[in-house]
Amino acid sequence: MDKIAVMGAGSWGTALAILLSKKGHNVTLWCFLESEKEQLESNRENLNYLPGVPIPQDIIITNDYKEVILNNKIIVIAIPSKFLRSNMEQFSPLLTSNHIIVNVSKGLENNSLLRMSQVIEEVAAQCPIAVLLGPSHAEEVARDIPTACVASSKSKKIAEKVQDLFMTPNFRVYTNPDLIGVELGGAIKNVIALAAGVVDGLGYGDNTKAALMTRGMAEITRLGVAMGADIQTFNGLTGIGDLIVTCTSMHSRNRRAGVLIGEGKKLEEALNEVQMVVEGVHSAKAVYELSKKYNVEMPIIRKINEVLFEGKCPKEAVMDLMLRNKRTEHESEEIHWTHSVSWKDE
Repeated sequence: MDKIAVMGAGSWGTALAILLSKKGHNVTLWCFLESEKEQLESNRENLNYLPGVPIPQDIIITNDYKEVILNNKIIVIAIPSKFLRSNMEQFSPLLTSNHIIVNVSKGLENNSLLRMSQVIEEVAAQCPIAVLLGPSHAEEVARDIPTACVASSKSKKIAEKVQDLFMTPNFRVYTNPDLIGVELGGAIKNVIALAAGVVDGLGYGDNTKAALMTRGMAEITRLGVAMGADIQTFNGLTGIGDLIVTCTSMHSRNRRAGVLIGEGKKLEEALNEVQMVVEGVHSAKAVYELSKKYNVEMPIIRKINEVLFEGKCPKEAVMDLMLRNKRTEHESEEIHWTHSVSWKDE
């Protein structure tokens, strides 16, 4: 079996380390802090991020990244997006073309507007890179609840390698060559999930959230296609699948933060209460900047940025969306109407 290092001992990194260990791989879990390492080793449980799930004894836990990279050829990156570049800059001098980098973090880099695989490629271009993304709450994966994800890479061979590494009877992995679409779906759905949480926090109903999720998916798709993604990707696991799970589950830290904001808490208060990295907050500005760069209309993204960073009242933001100028649901409808008969002829 393979020797695999999981870099990052949050809930998702811990869950994947457990999954890979159960499959029989030799797994090392890297922690950023010595105190974190000591807690995991003494309790064999991630009390902060994944309580109630035992960590197998054969998983090596360390905070020495040099030893980890030298001794493992598969490097799974489970580091929050805002820390990805700085960590990869540390790792890169030790990485070679024999390593395979598998990124499992969802997000966009604020200043550069790059996807996570692009950040890794800038820093560690010597390595083949893949991503593993999809609707996959750590709390369920760690407990062997059936889940399906997507492996993507510029290389079909590398994507299939990742598929083989992670596939289990309870963790199904598909491949998809559309790296742009897979990553954008995984990143932007977190921002839409914040908005969905706000809707719940305001006390609105299922109708409201269904409308927001559907129109949110339309925004994700418009931007993705403008950036070169395959439209079919957004109908798949890293598109509508990831959006559904993140907008509807209380496992979702993005939705939870949105609920608190909808209930009247300030952004910092909400983040402090969630006590985990809320990726949607870190990606929201980048998504809005991309919408302007590619001249794509994304009203939900614009309004959630106003709520998060400009003090916009959440209820007013919803009303702004509801009172926008009327339009057709799909842009292609304008073409169809030109060929339709007039109402007097019907």
